[in-house]
Amino acid sequence: MKTTRKQFNTLLLTALAGGLFGSASAQTAYPSRTVTMIVPAAAGGTTDLAGRMLAQALGPAVGQSVVVDNRAGGNGNIAAIAVKRAEADGYTLLMQYSGYHVISPLVSKTASPWEQKDFQPVANVLSAPQIIVLRADLPIKNMAELVAYAKAHPGKLNYASSGNGSLQHVTGAMLEQQAGVQMVHVPYKGTGPALQDLLGGQVDLTFGTAPPFMPHIQSGKLRVIAVTSKTRLPSLPDVPTTAEAGFPGVDAASWFALFAPANVPKPVIDKLTADISQVVNTPAFKQKALEQGATADYQNPQQLGDKVKSDLVRWAGVVKSARIEAD
Repeated sequence: MKTTRKQFNTLLLTALAGGLFGSASAQTAYPSRTVTMIVPAAAGGTTDLAGRMLAQALGPAVGQSVVVDNRAGGNGNIAAIAVKRAEADGYTLLMQYSGYHVISPLVSKTASPWEQKDFQPVANVLSAPQIIVLRADLPIKNMAELVAYAKAHPGKLNYASSGNGSLQHVTGAMLEQQAGVQMVHVPYKGTGPALQDLLGGQVDLTFGTAPPFMPHIQSGKLRVIAVTSKTRLPSLPDVPTTAEAGFPGVDAASWFALFAPANVPKPVIDKLTADISQVVNTPAFKQKALEQGATADYQNPQQLGDKVKSDLVRWAGVVKSARIEAD
């Protein structure tokens, strides 16, 4: 049976249309399987909390499982490299911590194994200022007393951090610069060991996001004297900000945001961004964040990208003046 030109043209148009609509359908079908969210920290910290909160809420929104894969180590580089090398299809994402994303590259002694251009912003999820936490038996009740004590006893106070070049280390250096004091930095391999030695009295104070410290603050084992942000934490309403205490330059809020490999298609990013906006802005998500000492803080890709650029400039000055290097 012969195919007429008219029939041939109809078949051709049908095939082309099917291809076009098939491609569109494939794009809108994302995700069609499990999405993996790689977290550059061990379980228990705020980065892990941000990842698990988002994964739990995002799964039902996208209709697929979203699982957390903890890959701690290397100042966040192990996780970042894994996502950088992943297929750019939106099924492997990075729940990133600002300390790793903007400070680790600044303090590295060698060239960073990844660059900002290797990732594209998806959405900011949580924000959490650093808090200044002391062992409860230290005779210091506020920022003024801390600075006075440090000036009267140069080099006697020590502060713990989660490692050389960590955000806690840089925050401590910022406070020293702003207050004109000298303290001893004691680096640990993570917030967990630093917290344990603070509780044990081996170190005097530390800086960090609130979630890991909240149970010990509530029990009276630790004392918090300031929040390093422009506004007070709703979960610690009686604790003044560093600005209120006379040190507005000590502003060290952390953020926790989702990034994707650089070449993930825009329709996938758009869908993720829209779904994250929906879940982060729910009352339930906001309340859970507040209970943990953080704030639900959705920001779109453009806003997150701008934040990264401004933070790189801001922290570079502190790192350079304090001569901070990672191990």
